[in-house]
Amino acid sequence: MAKYILWHNPRCAKSREGLKILEGMDVEIRRYIDNPPTCEELKELLEKLGMKPSELVRKKEKLYKELELKDKSEEEILEAMCQYPRLIERPILVKGSKAVLGRPPERFKELIDEI
Repeated sequence: MAKYILWHNPRCAKSREGLKILEGMDVEIRRYIDNPPTCEELKELLEKLGMKPSELVRKKEKLYKELELKDKSEEEILEAMCQYPRLIERPILVKGSKAVLGRPPERFKELIDEI
């Protein structure tokens, strides 16, 4: 049985809220800022989420504006997210071939309730 993996940033309030929802469950914490994903891992995550890079990038992040990502291709946005993982929206809960963006964190229940 696949276990849960939480892409977590402890400095993020939404990420901490998501972690509380998962209390008592067998969850592997992936601190993706400290342990950045490869571009291949990020592509797999996007596939599980059913999202494009432009849908997962943090548009309010100062770096988003500095890199002028608004006018970039999906591939360029993906490359930026690989290079600067703080651009990745969070929190994200993964289980097997599925994932959900915890915006709001209560969305985790969609994946948890599937069991």
